[in-house]
Amino acid sequence: MHLIFGLGNIGAEYANTRHNIGFTIVEHIAREMNLAFEPGRGAWREARGSFKGKPFVLIKPETYMNRSGSAVSKALVTFKTSLDNCLICYDDLNLPPGKIRFRDAGSAGGHNGITDIIERTGTRRFPRLRFGIGNDFPRGRQVDYVLGPFDDTERQLIEESVALSAEGVLCFIRQGIVQTMNQFNSK
Repeated sequence: MHLIFGLGNIGAEYANTRHNIGFTIVEHIAREMNLAFEPGRGAWREARGSFKGKPFVLIKPETYMNRSGSAVSKALVTFKTSLDNCLICYDDLNLPPGKIRFRDAGSAGGHNGITDIIERTGTRRFPRLRFGIGNDFPRGRQVDYVLGPFDDTERQLIEESVALSAEGVLCFIRQGIVQTMNQFNSK
């Protein structure tokens, strides 16, 4: 069973913000596959599906970004799977807007949600999808930037990158992280 986590913050005030791009990606997949999110058996909402005969669960943690690790660790136990079968989708300030990068391991890179996952699971080795949101903000305004919406000039690029991310997620489900990195990191 593959678990696809889209990181974000719950609440209408965070919808469509840069920090919620993980939610946006899993919601896009759910729409494309006609899946509905329902309450999970933990602090998350889930949508179950299958791709090429491989079952998966799209998960939106309801723990707020900085506590994402508690939802991830509980879901691993609930679904009796390992981190190798999980993909964590999240925003990354260190990549330009719309740039995507699949990785099989790495540091948190200053992302508090990833820091919490590393602390709760005890490892930095887990598949992830880093989605670039850029870092074009004045000094001291990072929070306002990540909790703000994408600019109108970025919207088409972001929509295209979300669709490409969704294709990459399905590749991960079918073929694993190495093949996904080989196929999508060059785009």
